[in-house]
Amino acid sequence: MMTASPSQKASEKKRINNFLLPLVRQVSNNILNTTDAGVFSDSQYSLLLTFFGQFNDHDVTFTAASPSIRSFSNGLNCVESCEKSDPCIPIPIPPSDPRLPSNKDSCIHAFRSAPVCGTGYSAYNFGGEPNKREQINARTAFLDLSQVYGSEDQLALFLRDLKSDGGLLRVNTKYKDNGRELLPFDPLNANMCATRRRITSNSNAKEVPCFLAGDSRVAENLILTSLHTMFLREHNRLARQLKKLNPHWDGETLYQEARKIMGAYTQVFMFRDYLPHILGADMVRTQLGCYPGYDPNVDPSIANVFATAAFRFGHLTVQPLLPRLDANNKEHSQFPSVPLFKAFFAPWRIVFEGGIDPLIRGVINRPAKLNVQNHMMVDALRERLFQFVRKLALDLGSLNMQRGRDHGLPGYNAWRGFCGLSQPKNQAELVQVLNNTELASKLLQFYGTPDNIDIWLGGVAEPFVPGGRVDPLFACLITKQFQRLRQGDRLWHENPGVFTPRQRAALSNANLPRIICDNTGITSVPSDPFNIVSNNNPIILCKDIQSLNLAAWKE
Repeated sequence: MMTASPSQKASEKKRINNFLLPLVRQVSNNILNTTDAGVFSDSQYSLLLTFFGQFNDHDVTFTAASPSIRSFSNGLNCVESCEKSDPCIPIPIPPSDPRLPSNKDSCIHAFRSAPVCGTGYSAYNFGGEPNKREQINARTAFLDLSQVYGSEDQLALFLRDLKSDGGLLRVNTKYKDNGRELLPFDPLNANMCATRRRITSNSNAKEVPCFLAGDSRVAENLILTSLHTMFLREHNRLARQLKKLNPHWDGETLYQEARKIMGAYTQVFMFRDYLPHILGADMVRTQLGCYPGYDPNVDPSIANVFATAAFRFGHLTVQPLLPRLDANNKEHSQFPSVPLFKAFFAPWRIVFEGGIDPLIRGVINRPAKLNVQNHMMVDALRERLFQFVRKLALDLGSLNMQRGRDHGLPGYNAWRGFCGLSQPKNQAELVQVLNNTELASKLLQFYGTPDNIDIWLGGVAEPFVPGGRVDPLFACLITKQFQRLRQGDRLWHENPGVFTPRQRAALSNANLPRIICDNTGITSVPSDPFNIVSNNNPIILCKDIQSLNLAAWKE
């Protein structure tokens, strides 16, 4: 078994607010741990809410990893060594951990986020002294579906079908999904998505490459891939409709106009439909309210605490099973539901197992997991994350806390103070905030003081705001970020001059059920696909759902 280096041991003995920080894996084992049998399902919200949040998170945040996974000082490989040596930040596995019997290493391998050039120790490369390390967001901060189109010119151009003059996005030339388009394959010869033989133990099973999209995480799980596929199809559907409406438009005009409409879609869906479910309708009304207009002095950049902690609340709403349903919304007999840990980097399931329709039906007709204080994170994320593509499966809870520490995020109370909330100083005050004596006691057992609680953990441990699915702290941080995203975006769809008044009116009626209907074989959907089906949220036929009126785009 490999042991920590003296420098690693010394760094782990550094006291903060007179206490040592606990091992993140130990906190994960004792605070986040739940069994599949212990999962509570949400009585109100569907699983689509979970994955739509992830899909849109990938629009605005992507923390770039260190370009090297070898130690800069001694050349050790970060995925083979348990020595802490920049950029390697291994996650120690504590004694009696369930991982130890099958793990000859004493850590879960991890490495730091890349620094902005000239920050941290990279300042040496520019003749300066070490300074505060800053991390990189490799996505445009704006809500503009950059996860579909790409955030760099070269990728955006490569994703287009330039052989035609129809303004279309490139699609798969080898496979179809019941006659419908699939994402193109990634041309890079990588084995990340060659998981079929490993998962099925069939050495003769045909493999497929990863799909390609504007965000490299497109193949991370089957639902994320399905949403990417649906929005790719919607772009091409819009471009074809606009071509019929304006036959004289060239491919560049068609592409840009379709993309512009798609960007407006995501802004409408996030503010009108998604955020009220997460933040609660009251907070959206009082804190976000109506569009205040563009302000060039507002910085729309993504806050580190948003990307690294607050918008990661959705990890606690993931079910251990990805449902796949048939046309009657029953368990699919030919392609049954998939354990989540077998759905990571598995695009072959979409190609060979019924396409995206069973998966989309599943997430709009089955509930999300409810984040309950004593049943937080499922084993598929905590014990089996990327099991078939890693030497050792990851623990998402540990990674979230480790990344927060790598980024230098202040602790729990500092952020509560930032949001004007109380800052509990002892167990009695923490019990009052959490409304849970046992959880408060456990947290102080590990951290010693509320000041030191990792911000991500503190946020997901608190009770929800009324009508929402985040706590008051994360509600504050998420609200502040979306305020800036909207007000600092010169091309926000409601900003006068971006769209005509008639176009804005048409876009205000855009709806996600119609996009599902237009781009899948699904013929009926819940009125609000983010809510589970009920008397107040009935299933409606696609033929009865209003389509986007493109007449306002006729030139």
